[in-house]
Amino acid sequence: MSAPNHDHDNVPTDPVERIVPLMPIVLPVAGGVLMFLLAFIAVFMA
Repeated sequence: MSAPNHDHDNVPTDPVERIVPLMPIVLPVAGGVLMFLLAFIAVFMA
């Protein structure tokens, strides 16, 4: 009998799974940049 092949090194990594641990950092930074840009646009248009 041959042993089943459990080679986990050849499994492709999902790009989403690499980004998920960074979400607590990326989301607040992106929110801050978005708020700054919206405030800048509002002041510039006024």
